Amino acid sequence: MTDNRDEYFMRAALEEARKGRYIAPPNPAVGCVIVKEGEIVARGYTHAPGSQHAEIDALMNAQAAGVDVAGATVYVTLEPCSHYGRTPPCAARLVKERVGRVVAALEDPNPQVSGRGLAMLREAGIAVDCGVCRDEAYESNIGFFTRMKTGLPWVRLKTASTLDGRTALANGQSRWITCAEARRKGRLWRARAQGILTGIGTVLSDNPQMSVREEKLPSPEKFVLDSQALTPMTFNILQGQPATIFVSSDAPGSRVEALTAAGARVQVIASDRTGLDLHEALKAIGEAGVNELHVEAGATLSGALLERGLVDEIVSFVAPALMGEGMPFAKLGPYERMDEVQRWRFVSVEPVGDDLEIVLRKNK
Repeated sequence: MTDNRDEYFMRAALEEARKGRYIAPPNPAVGCVIVKEGEIVARGYTHAPGSQHAEIDALMNAQAAGVDVAGATVYVTLEPCSHYGRTPPCAARLVKERVGRVVAALEDPNPQVSGRGLAMLREAGIAVDCGVCRDEAYESNIGFFTRMKTGLPWVRLKTASTLDGRTALANGQSRWITCAEARRKGRLWRARAQGILTGIGTVLSDNPQMSVREEKLPSPEKFVLDSQALTPMTFNILQGQPATIFVSSDAPGSRVEALTAAGARVQVIASDRTGLDLHEALKAIGEAGVNELHVEAGATLSGALLERGLVDEIVSFVAPALMGEGMPFAKLGPYERMDEVQRWRFVSVEPVGDDLEIVLRKNK
């Protein structure tokens, strides 16, 4: 039986989970609090892969504080794991510590767990409740859940445009449409993702770094759709974080060899009549352990992803400016009927400096 106290303590665990957002992936960012006699006696969150999970972190902190956790209630934002991976199973450790009750927000979708952790606890005589703050916990690890269920990452398309939807002048100039605060917020969205995807057109026209450039925050792994291996060896995209270049089977061998020698990981994927197979590329990115994929691309790739239904979320920074003739953020259509028009729902609208940050998701 859950009550308001369970929700209160689970939200404290969700706060802990946010601390692991940038370091936990490809594992889920999980938070944990241990409660005894109505008070939080220890907190923890998932650290980098191979290090302690949230439950172990909280137990270690309790031990360091001299707290006996026997009989305590453990609140955790995801089912404790039941298998040996990089670390021993958390469920077994909770049994060993003789905790009295475990409250989980939801089951782990990982096939290696998927209810087994909760079953292990129940078999040991520990009271278990599951489903407290389920929606908030799902949202906090939406990329992990998406990858576990579909094999694909959660795909977030980031755009920066004028009020009339333009991302560049007709002559190609685009710096800067949005304000400095919006550009920094965009880099923070990059840091949240484990991968960033762009196309060869953007690489050749902008020579982007695709890095975060914020102190102590990681930059995502870079992925480039480049069917003919045209990425110049000296360009910024090959510097810093690893870069995977997706090419077609007919890409010139000399170019592929040169990219490999420059430190890139070159991966051949199938092509269709419009170019590289985008679904196969996303599947490969998911297999690389990317939970959230940040897309910053030109109108052609952005439009292709949208037309194929491969974008889960749009983060649009909109400047209060009108450009007139220029490049749209995505090439779509042409549509002939209004029921063909893509419709999205607003998740949030917030001011950022002089601009607006608009987050949208697919209509359910």
